[in-house]
Amino acid sequence: YYPPENTHGKKKKRQIPKNLTVQGGYEHRDALFGTPEYGGSIQQKLYYADSTMCDYSNDATMGGYPERNPKGPWKPPYILMVERGECSFVQKVRNAQKVGAAGVIIADDRCKCFHADKCTPDNEDEECEAREPLMADDGSGADITIPSFLMFKQDADPVKAELKKNHMVRLEMAWARLNPHQRVEYELWDVVDDPRTRAFAEEFKPAALALAEHARFTPHLVVFDGISTGCHPGEYDEIQEDDMMEEVMEEVCTDMCTNQGRYCAAPPDAEDSQITGRDIVRESLRRECIWYLYGHDNGIGEEWWNYVATFNKRCNNDNYFNNLDCIQDAMKVANVNPDEVTDCEQQTGGYEEDKENLLLQLQMDLIKISGVIILPAAFVNKEELRGGIDFATVFVAVCAGFTTGAEPEICTQCGSCVSEELECVNSGGRCPSLKIEKAVSSHVFVLTLAVTVVILGSVGFLLYFRSQQQMKNQVRGMVAEYMPVGGMKSQGDTNNLFEYDDNDNQIS
Repeated sequence: YYPPENTHGKKKKRQIPKNLTVQGGYEHRDALFGTPEYGGSIQQKLYYADSTMCDYSNDATMGGYPERNPKGPWKPPYILMVERGECSFVQKVRNAQKVGAAGVIIADDRCKCFHADKCTPDNEDEECEAREPLMADDGSGADITIPSFLMFKQDADPVKAELKKNHMVRLEMAWARLNPHQRVEYELWDVVDDPRTRAFAEEFKPAALALAEHARFTPHLVVFDGISTGCHPGEYDEIQEDDMMEEVMEEVCTDMCTNQGRYCAAPPDAEDSQITGRDIVRESLRRECIWYLYGHDNGIGEEWWNYVATFNKRCNNDNYFNNLDCIQDAMKVANVNPDEVTDCEQQTGGYEEDKENLLLQLQMDLIKISGVIILPAAFVNKEELRGGIDFATVFVAVCAGFTTGAEPEICTQCGSCVSEELECVNSGGRCPSLKIEKAVSSHVFVLTLAVTVVILGSVGFLLYFRSQQQMKNQVRGMVAEYMPVGGMKSQGDTNNLFEYDDNDNQIS
């Protein structure tokens, strides 16, 4: 099932009771935090908290609807419907996650003006809301792992009414594949000194190489427009009329910008950091050149991944961030030619003169087109990912972006290794939790089994033969012990009571 275009690749479908079912699912908006199940779904019973869930308490699970008899807590797994208002979306979903919810539906409490023909406000005097709320991350949502949707009032009200009648409602939250393609395109928008993506840059390299030609990666190193912020001389006459302000701006912009104030970056947050915004812009240009030279054509860029990992390990600190020897050493480790990178920097416009740099200008233009606001950000097939920038989130999303049957081997091997995707990729496609190694070929397994059967059969035959011999010896001993003395061949022969022919038959 694939939802209609206006659901942005997601759907909600009520299945029980049937009077709530709408063909194609309900219009909704998903949160910009939490981890969606790309290509999968969550289908569970629905509880209505009858509260905003702004305060965390296990007692909340004892209330809500449908009521339980005997009274008891909500039984996981379940999806929880929560009222909008009084606190941030992040806080509501976090508290719902703490009490065991697998997903959250935020029930909107205000009619939207563009839904005026089908939404009834709670009060006649209540004005409609012109803009729909954005379920944005308030900056603390990194710990949230469950998905959440905003459900518009005209859809949420009938569901709440059904639950308040103590009727069961079963709800499905589902996500289609990310605009499935034969070859997946994935992008990372980031700034050079962001500590949140350093681990990702090091960890994802094996996956990028394993995806190979099946996927195309594009890194975007973000700088901001110095012209629009007044760092470029002559742009704002009112600033230059104030000599003191001009002096302050010149000092600040010199540390933050290149190309005479055209391209700028904020310095690190640490007050005592010796790294300037200008240093960050230069490193951004350097990485853009490395990608252009070594990754643009094939979309893999092994050298780019190597350089970023080596730079972060050796040079990404106050002492060596702008140290040319450290930078060139990192390039050599990554098999990058420093001279080619320097030529690229100069040929695209350099960073000293008051003129455009083609690569830096391109990144500024692209970020305006993409609409990226919050960094870091990742996209798969032009769809922005939710749930943070970590190995598992990006890898699962990339694998979910392939059309059925086009998935590369690394996706079929590791895509189902829940919470072990990184270990699986690093081990060449083997889930650590599997009891049987997939690397053992069928003919080796059959041969090993055959040899084992032969050995066990031989041992069994030898044991059987030995037991038969022991039994014969015991019988002979018993017969010899109880035979009359007159049956002896000679009176003096006490060592051989009987004679036997070659066929083991007794001779009288």
